[in-house]
Amino acid sequence: MLPVLATGFATGLSLIVAIGAQNAFVLRQGLRREHLGVVIAVCAVADFLLIGLGTAGVGALVASHPRLLTAITWAGAAYLLWFAARSARSALHPVGLTPDRPTSRGSVLGTALALTFLNPHVYLDTVLMLGTLASAQGDARWVFAGGAMAASLLWFPALGLGARALARPLASPTTWRVVDGLVAVVMVALAARLLAG
Repeated sequence: MLPVLATGFATGLSLIVAIGAQNAFVLRQGLRREHLGVVIAVCAVADFLLIGLGTAGVGALVASHPRLLTAITWAGAAYLLWFAARSARSALHPVGLTPDRPTSRGSVLGTALALTFLNPHVYLDTVLMLGTLASAQGDARWVFAGGAMAASLLWFPALGLGARALARPLASPTTWRVVDGLVAVVMVALAARLLAG
């Protein structure tokens, strides 16, 4: 069972480490030191839920409804483009680590939920891909899924808390111009990839 757990962990980590909307947001909130616990919890719990659904067989059901995937894709691309525009605006008018108007917990929670559940790549990676790979493990599918879930549990706190530790050295408006600019570019690239794929 240990090799299956390790394989699940390695597979989950390889999928989650790739830069994406969730990771960019966790990184940004870590650097801002703002409601980081909420963001980490949303991302980890969402991964647990979606990996569990995929392992339980929901991935095959979702794959059989292409209109649902299309609707999620368009909604996700629209949200990513909106978030990119907001980040680009922040890059043009950087304020450093301490913004004039702190973001509310509700706003951060809403953004974390949207970047997670309106992102079709999250479904492709967790529900479809990890669910399919877990199902291939037969009776050990939940062990594989547990490994993938453990990867999420390790990655999101490491990313967020690592960014938080670097917040003071990276507190200048110039650094924030770069961070927000990179976030905007990543979001546009992800939206373009969604619409092209």
